[in-house]
Amino acid sequence: MNQIYNLCPTKTNKKTNMETKEMKTTVHQTKEINLVDGKFTKSQALDILTALIDQKINYHKIEGLQLWESNHNIDKKPINSRVEELKNEREELKTFIRSLKNKDVKLNINGVLHIDVID
Repeated sequence: MNQIYNLCPTKTNKKTNMETKEMKTTVHQTKEINLVDGKFTKSQALDILTALIDQKINYHKIEGLQLWESNHNIDKKPINSRVEELKNEREELKTFIRSLKNKDVKLNINGVLHIDVID
């Protein structure tokens, strides 16, 4: 929006051009989702956490299949690598929980997803 303002009249009656510029306001949007929060038995904790990891594994497998269907030359190494990382994490989790000696132990699990909107 360009407007001409007569801010400082002189004898020659020159007009000064002033531009008004729109300022972009960047709003940083975030969202948190409290996915898991509580105290669980070893069995409950194992069920909940392995189900979450299994869901992520399945997501990546399906994503890889969809990419391969659209392009048979796609490099699936990054997806396969992520699937293997998750499988290893799942096994480490099982080993950790099973190693707890006290059968009546409770596990406090706090799983919050932090979501940031990025441009």
